[in-house]
Amino acid sequence: MSLFLFFSFFVVIIYTASSTTPLPPYPYGIGYHIDCGSPTNTTDPFNKIWLSDRFFTGGSTSVVSEPLYFHHLHEKTLRFFPISFGKKNCYVIPSLPTGRFYIRTFTVYDNYDGKSHAPAFDVSVEGTVVFSWRSPWAERLTRDGAYSDLFVHVKDGEADICFYSIATDPPVIGSLELVQVDPLSYDSATVGDKFILVNYGRLSCGSGQWGPGFSNDTDHFGRSWQSDLKFRPNTNSLRTISKDSSGVRPLGTKNTISGTDQKPNYFPMKLYQSAVTIGGGQALEYELPVDAKLDYLVWFHFAEIDSTVKKAGQRVFDVVINGKNLTRIDIYKQVGSFAAFSWHYTVKNLSTSYLTVKLVAAAGAPLLSGLENYALVPNDLSTVSEQVVAMRALKDSLRVPDRMGWNGDPCAPTNWDAWEGVTCHMNENRTALLITQIDLASQGLKGYIGDQIGLLSNLVSLNLSSNSLSGTLPSGLGQKSLVRLDLSNNQFSGPIPDSLTSSKLQLVLLNDNLLEGRVPEELYSVGVHGGAIDLAGNNGLCGIPPLPACHIFWESGRLSTPGKIAIGLSCLVFFCVLLLVVYICIRRRRNDYDFGLPHELISLSAKRNRYQRQKSLMLLEMESQHAKGLPSSLTSA
Repeated sequence: MSLFLFFSFFVVIIYTASSTTPLPPYPYGIGYHIDCGSPTNTTDPFNKIWLSDRFFTGGSTSVVSEPLYFHHLHEKTLRFFPISFGKKNCYVIPSLPTGRFYIRTFTVYDNYDGKSHAPAFDVSVEGTVVFSWRSPWAERLTRDGAYSDLFVHVKDGEADICFYSIATDPPVIGSLELVQVDPLSYDSATVGDKFILVNYGRLSCGSGQWGPGFSNDTDHFGRSWQSDLKFRPNTNSLRTISKDSSGVRPLGTKNTISGTDQKPNYFPMKLYQSAVTIGGGQALEYELPVDAKLDYLVWFHFAEIDSTVKKAGQRVFDVVINGKNLTRIDIYKQVGSFAAFSWHYTVKNLSTSYLTVKLVAAAGAPLLSGLENYALVPNDLSTVSEQVVAMRALKDSLRVPDRMGWNGDPCAPTNWDAWEGVTCHMNENRTALLITQIDLASQGLKGYIGDQIGLLSNLVSLNLSSNSLSGTLPSGLGQKSLVRLDLSNNQFSGPIPDSLTSSKLQLVLLNDNLLEGRVPEELYSVGVHGGAIDLAGNNGLCGIPPLPACHIFWESGRLSTPGKIAIGLSCLVFFCVLLLVVYICIRRRRNDYDFGLPHELISLSAKRNRYQRQKSLMLLEMESQHAKGLPSSLTSA
């Protein structure tokens, strides 16, 4: 899809609280105004603060070749994305509430690189391509740059604005603005949140270009309004309004217009204080450039600011788009004088490159205050949110290099390739995208596999071979969908998780790592059922031959069940012995403080003493008898 950038210099500055013009309360306070490429905050002549460059995923900064040619500081600097940062780079604005946002970009080249070659690239918002820049650009566009804007719903808490390089051209961006708007703006309740409204023309009739950045007139959404002059057929865009010879006559008033600056669209009063009309029974006609095969939301703005019209029926005209008469308008009948009135219509199945609008008089002369045209660009499919989270975590844990362009949505937009090395498919009901294959073999990765890889529940093939990855294999790696797993030639350590016993695995290559422990027996069924398994080069693995047998107390890099039982029993015996020793020590300590022997020991000692006394008496008696009664041997002789 190529969305034509039809205006070459359409500047828009978003209102900030520091504006010099007092305004009624506006309920949405979230807004970012980023000066891409600038290292510091700046303030423009209308007191709006531009933030220094931030929220980008990569790229380099530069300055336009002729800074003095540009009036605003945020138009003088830019960020560009060389191919060394990958084919896809993004600004990711975080912490946003769910709601509708107005996004505007300023794109400028001005030969900043001295190559005189404006780049070709696409821009996506929330995964949908919205702008296409094709080289060569028009000369004025190359020199001046252009503003482009849209309305988009953000549902995931962050806004992704991504740039896709075509060939080797580096995309460029000068500034980026985002502001939250009323969720019901521009008939969102009917249009729904499945479309992005891309601006194809925002015209103020009967005046020059105005709005934030050009005047002190305020638009709460930050919309700037350009003159309608060059969009009228057969009108020289260089003529001034006062010299318009086509019969179109401008009208203006300083009177207050009621019904302006009201929710949900907050159309500014300035828009309704000017208008154009045409006499002589002629039709007021416009030609708006568009892209075919898209639907368009056309918004008309009216206010009866001619005081000569005093009643209904004096000014009546038909609205005709592409030859189809759609409605009859009587402004005074609808809202009276000096009051705002809007009407919109959706043009479907457009097959031409121009959208023709005519206001055909039925009574009096037709009148128009403003005209807007938005392409209804259908939201592209996006990756399911939990898999986006998993892939971003995987990017960090694997340390995927910038050159691979892993930024934004992993799979969207569908008309661009997914992240390098990633393959995606639609889910069964074709409402979202799923990650089915990751092939990052031989990419010099030096990280590890994080636990969140388990969120990739549709992963069929994972190839991270021949890198320098380390750490243990997470249990979440065993998705039921996984068929092919190649982690060979890395530095993974620890056990093989039991979760890898998936029955769908047909290829398991874990060779040449540092894995250890018992290999789950179910994993060998891969080879039994016709698949292939290679565990060679892991000296710490054990299990079924040809691997060495595992120690009875060791299994899969940890204690086996018998080992745990043995250690448990050993601990129990040790504990019992310890209790016994403690008991004996306590008993002995108690005896030390009794200052006497136990009763049994006293009795035994007394018996022993009596025995010794008796023995002594017997010996004395025997010696006495021997001395008295035994004759001497000498006497008997």
